Amino acid sequence: MNNSKVFIIAEAGVNHNGSIELAKQLVDKAVWAGADCIKFQTFNSKNLVSKNAQKAEYQKRTTGGTESQLDMLKKLELSKEQFVELRDYCNQKGIMFLSTPFDLESIDFLASIGVKTWKIPSGEITNYPFLRAIGKRKESVIMSTGMCTLDEVRDAIEVLKTFGTSDITLLHCTTEYPAPYDSVNLKAMLTLQNEFGFNVGYSDHTNGIEVPVAAVAMGASVIEKHFTLDKNMEGPDHKASLEPEELKQMVQGIRNVEVALGDGTKKPSEAEKKNIAIARKSIVAKTNIKKGEVFTEKNITAKRPGNGISPMNWEDILGRSAIRDFWGDEAIEI
Repeated sequence: MNNSKVFIIAEAGVNHNGSIELAKQLVDKAVWAGADCIKFQTFNSKNLVSKNAQKAEYQKRTTGGTESQLDMLKKLELSKEQFVELRDYCNQKGIMFLSTPFDLESIDFLASIGVKTWKIPSGEITNYPFLRAIGKRKESVIMSTGMCTLDEVRDAIEVLKTFGTSDITLLHCTTEYPAPYDSVNLKAMLTLQNEFGFNVGYSDHTNGIEVPVAAVAMGASVIEKHFTLDKNMEGPDHKASLEPEELKQMVQGIRNVEVALGDGTKKPSEAEKKNIAIARKSIVAKTNIKKGEVFTEKNITAKRPGNGISPMNWEDILGRSAIRDFWGDEAIEI
């Protein structure tokens, strides 16, 4: 992922609640908001979790009940045929289709329908067989690093590179839903960049849009953010997601910031050049000055506009003689 423009992933995840129609509505809203890509999640529940796996605390809060993680995820699956339909719908709407695989079978399936950019979720970063399978694809990888130490990230990169993948973008991430602001540690994104030399980005789980926009100001090349049609829908991730209008605001905020970052050259911008003479000052007569009179601290001063001799030449003017009469406030000439 080496685009000069920040690549914005609208993370639909499982916020379609197992409905292809809701999934298509999410595609429509991602397009409307201006995202570059919409990402789903592809998994076979039985391959992903054991029947004894408990739900995460945030999942218990958002879905309630005593059902297992397996039972919850079964309801959120889309079929292979539905993913093909979604891919085609994204192509029709002009937005990039992406989906995160969570098991080996899903990697093979996504490859079979033309996926060539691979999103590795934080939970799979210590899954050697999974990393090996992605690495063998020798294609672009975007890897989230939630819950990781630097050494764990290093080990995962080594597996990917060993099997042929070196086009890697690392996303800093805090795996909590929603993530408290004091858990974000956004500077760690720069640590990843300095340590490994790859492009970096940020996968955001905080409430609001401030942190992803800040990440762009710090150099993120990819931003990923969960979104939903309605935060009050049933399901594990809706409450920690943006609604469409918020997603649109985030995209616009990111686009504004990336333009505002500029090229780093310190010089007057075209927009401000017209204001230089208005805002700066020139050396003018403080009082009426007769021809031949010596310029002193008492008879000259600095006032707007700045279209005469700059006050930075103050010491050069002091002690000179007036070449003609000057009225008070008249620009000094030499």
